[in-house]
Amino acid sequence: MAERIKVMQIIARMNVGGPAVIVAELMRGLDSSRFEQVLITGYCDETEADYLDEVATDIKATRIAGLGRSVSPIADLKAFIGLVQKIRTFKPDVIHTHTAKAGVLGRLASIIAGRGATRIHTFHGHLLHGYFAGWKTSLVIAIEKFLAKRTHFLVAIGNEVKNDLIHAGIGSADQYSVFFPGLPAPHTASKSELRKNLELDPATIYCTFVGRLTQIKRPDRLLDISAAMVKREVAIHFLVAGEGELFESSKARAAAENLPVTFLGWRKDIDDLFAASDIAILTSDNEGIPLTLIQAAQAGLPIVAPAVGSISDIVDNDKTGFLTSPQPGGMASALSALATDSELRNRLGSAGKAHAHEYFSLERMLRDHTEIYNRSHNK
Repeated sequence: MAERIKVMQIIARMNVGGPAVIVAELMRGLDSSRFEQVLITGYCDETEADYLDEVATDIKATRIAGLGRSVSPIADLKAFIGLVQKIRTFKPDVIHTHTAKAGVLGRLASIIAGRGATRIHTFHGHLLHGYFAGWKTSLVIAIEKFLAKRTHFLVAIGNEVKNDLIHAGIGSADQYSVFFPGLPAPHTASKSELRKNLELDPATIYCTFVGRLTQIKRPDRLLDISAAMVKREVAIHFLVAGEGELFESSKARAAAENLPVTFLGWRKDIDDLFAASDIAILTSDNEGIPLTLIQAAQAGLPIVAPAVGSISDIVDNDKTGFLTSPQPGGMASALSALATDSELRNRLGSAGKAHAHEYFSLERMLRDHTEIYNRSHNK
């Protein structure tokens, strides 16, 4: 039997969110007769839910202190040394890094460890927009340019993500592949049954937001939209699944203004929530490819979202939902159109479901990664 290809997945932390879901599906889904995988990750912050603890309890990981989110020279150096040791022990054929910090430390550790492994890095989001200010963005670009020259394959999870990176001079076009995230098809009960289980009203129009309540996700904008819907006298109720540093302040504002919003906290039943809903919404300043919108599309929901990042890979404007300006007024208008027209909701939702099935299946994502790992091994 041919020797298995040894793949080391390195991600800074497995906080609940898109990159953690993708890495978990790779760990689970790749053919174990062809690939031997290890997962190296750090620890989540206190304000974050850990996907490995909360959801993917079947996946084993090696934790390295200091690999997580915060930047600290001493902790980062320890994490870097730890990575070099792990690489020398495991002797991977492929080192696949995910997220910015793990991408820097993991690729540098691979170079220092000197094992000759193929380096692959995935850009899961829009690194250059909304996360760093001024000189920090310039520094990030300089580091990424340096590392791109020493990376065999670069993966972007959306077309706009790839185009922005190339435009910034990070890597060359021939280094890139676009691999859309893939999710298993949801298995859910009927909408009426789910609403009963979730104690939702059978007749209400529900619009669901799933995401971390952090500044870049703009929960304040969601509340502005909710206030606009009240003013327009459009009957709609918002469900918000997720937590974060703006959780308490958002709840307080919604209560003070008597807005039709229910905050659900972290949830493990996102598929059921979407299947019980009528519309999905996202209000971010920036996104890569948000997996929550793929889940919403799989559930057959029309989507309202700002035309930022690679959301346009998921939402085809006027066909599977509405891409709007990020202004609350424009988003509220799109939402009003959907809330008051069930035929429009059904038409856009059905088209979105078909689009998700074609482009965002788990099978497609696993096939893409199998091919690049095989190619890496044969380079």
